[in-house]
Amino acid sequence: MTRATAVRAVLAVAVLLASVVITLTMSPRLGLDLQGGTRIVLQAHDSDTVTADRETTDRTLEVLRQRIDSLGVSEPTLTRSGEDRIIVELPDVQDPRQAAEVIGRTAQLSFHAVEGPGTGKPETGEPPAGDSETEGADGRKKPPASDTGPGDLTLADEQGRSLALGPSRLSGAGVDDATAAFDAQGGAGWSVSLTFRKDAGQDWKKLTGEAACHPAGDDRRRVAIVLDEKVISSPQVDPSVGCRVGLPSGTTQITGSFSADEARDLALLIKGGALPVPVEIVEQRTVGPTLGAAAIEASAQAALIGAAATALFITVVYRLFGALAAVALGAYGVISYAALLALGVTLTLPGLAGFVLAIGMAVDANVLVFERAREECADRPKRSLRSALTTGFQKAWSAVADSNATTLIAAGLLFFLGSGPVKGFGVTLAIGVVASMFSALVIARALTEIAANRRFVSDYRGVNGIGRPGAVRAWLVRKDPRLFRRPLRWLVVSAALVAVAVAGIVVRGIDLGVEFTGGRLVEYSTSRPVDVETARDTLAAAGFKDAEVTTAGDGDLSVRTGKLDNDGEHALRSALAEEGGETKKVRDELIGPSLGDELRRNALIALGVAVAVQLAYLAVRFRWTFAVASVVAMVHDVILVVGAFAWLGRPVDGIFLAALLTVIGYSVNDSVVVFDRVRELWGANRKTPLDTIARRAVLQTVPRTVYTGMGALFILAALAVLGGDSLADFAIALLIGIVVGTWSSVFTAVPGALALERSAKAPPPPAPGRGKGTARGKARTVRRDPLDNGARV
Repeated sequence: MTRATAVRAVLAVAVLLASVVITLTMSPRLGLDLQGGTRIVLQAHDSDTVTADRETTDRTLEVLRQRIDSLGVSEPTLTRSGEDRIIVELPDVQDPRQAAEVIGRTAQLSFHAVEGPGTGKPETGEPPAGDSETEGADGRKKPPASDTGPGDLTLADEQGRSLALGPSRLSGAGVDDATAAFDAQGGAGWSVSLTFRKDAGQDWKKLTGEAACHPAGDDRRRVAIVLDEKVISSPQVDPSVGCRVGLPSGTTQITGSFSADEARDLALLIKGGALPVPVEIVEQRTVGPTLGAAAIEASAQAALIGAAATALFITVVYRLFGALAAVALGAYGVISYAALLALGVTLTLPGLAGFVLAIGMAVDANVLVFERAREECADRPKRSLRSALTTGFQKAWSAVADSNATTLIAAGLLFFLGSGPVKGFGVTLAIGVVASMFSALVIARALTEIAANRRFVSDYRGVNGIGRPGAVRAWLVRKDPRLFRRPLRWLVVSAALVAVAVAGIVVRGIDLGVEFTGGRLVEYSTSRPVDVETARDTLAAAGFKDAEVTTAGDGDLSVRTGKLDNDGEHALRSALAEEGGETKKVRDELIGPSLGDELRRNALIALGVAVAVQLAYLAVRFRWTFAVASVVAMVHDVILVVGAFAWLGRPVDGIFLAALLTVIGYSVNDSVVVFDRVRELWGANRKTPLDTIARRAVLQTVPRTVYTGMGALFILAALAVLGGDSLADFAIALLIGIVVGTWSSVFTAVPGALALERSAKAPPPPAPGRGKGTARGKARTVRRDPLDNGARV
């Protein structure tokens, strides 16, 4: 065993042990569909200047979504109910009371000049809606606000002394960022640091400059920072600051007797922004999971069967090395799951299905390496198995790195620019990519290198799985089809498929789910208890297949569905009455979409930026023609998947969105692998026509494309057939996406690049191993076989 192999083995064991410990000691955070959670109903109220109508309630909902994301709650559901109510459903919240308090606060932040001690007697009154607290961080009672004149307030400071404040000089809208920090050296404890926007920074400088004109110790040298009409900090301007000079830094700190949780909550409230209108919590209750135990069990069984089929397939194809790769895939599953637990990612059923699917797709890196090793064994039959395997890892590295880099770029941008479920998908995708590379390049490599050193494995080529060419490659070499003599005809076929898909979208239309369109939320009480699974089956038999059923409160049934008229509601109630006896309607509300306009807009922006950055990356790493062809193939795949769902009449909902994002990543990966081989062959054969190079590249990468697709198809087929209705649409979307993605990487991306290269003037890429700075006459360094000691006779 070489030193490098030993290091990989030790690293693999260490990571696996840490992952197992995390898995055994931490509990997963389950989503609303698996475990249920807390439902909070908020009532919006008119403010002095803003009316609580549909528009302002929708804006309030988006501010609340940012707060919930900052709280660390993943996969929440927020919908508008009627004109001025918001329904918030939070999965697996550790402290529902604290979450409700943070969500319901208006968070109106303002900065005031202190005009002196308060002279007017504060009037008693109710606190602002949604904020029932009457004590400060130090536990002292705070006298409520009182108007002392036009635009002036009398409020209590941190010590309970009344202060007369001037009008607001600066609002929370001028704050660019807010972070909680602990000052261990200064002994100030927890504080909140604020960074102002450019114009607001000038207002802050002017405000502190005016306060600095008063002597030290004078109340008028203080600046009051007010949150929801409560002074949370009123610091003195430092004596070193001159009159009319002010603090030019554009930053400040809010100090006080904050605990860690109070400082973090205050920071997220300020950063998230004030609610356009105040809200009041009118209801808070526990809701059950949207999926029954039978549906969850069926999905779990389907996932296990699919994963086992994938492991068996890869073992049959690559024999011993395939079995070792299957072990590495199992390790990948443990590492990924541990990372999800450690980061506190909320697990939903589609998320878990995507996680299992990622196990099937993670086989891609192993297939790339093994196919490269097979090529080395075929070209040089007498070279050692260890040497061929090492060369396979080296030559597959560029394709593995580029394909995963593009996916990580997309994941990062979806996380930073998206919100809600899109942000969660970015986290899950990034974890999967990193864990996949680790399992393939560290764990699988360590296992296969240890096995390759065994004489039995090395001598018997039929055992190891890479000593002989595969059946697919042998058949392709024998047939040698002329694929790209007329590349435009493949583009015509792709254009025709796109036209059919667009026709489906135009003629049949897209059946948007309740997440996009909104619908109706009805709650019923029944005289006999009815479990969720029975209620869902009953409603599906009555024609309400897309109805989402949960328990609410003390045994009530909550039904969320799309557009439903009164006749439909009566039919729904009658269907439930067959199982539950006397059925009474206790709640009936129209609800808005949970995937609102702003969330959809943010998702599209994140996706557009991700595509643009991927285009730039591929243009730099490959050629602009290859980059454009890859993006065109990806758009082709998206249109075909959406069009297929339009023709099939399947709903386009949040689960479909997750599947579509997965298809996008798969499509780009496929194209990158093909173009990586085109770049390599073209650089080594610069005078060979590009269509010939492209044909060779495609034929050499087809086994990888087929085997990787098969690994995913086994799992998807199991989910579609055995997983029940809850995962059928997810599996069908991905089945279609993988098929069209495999097609487009060969018959759309490559012909597109050939067509673009006809007008391109750039020279062919440099030969492998020769950088741009290598002198033409200099001999390039030849990489020596790792097992070659250099001796010659």
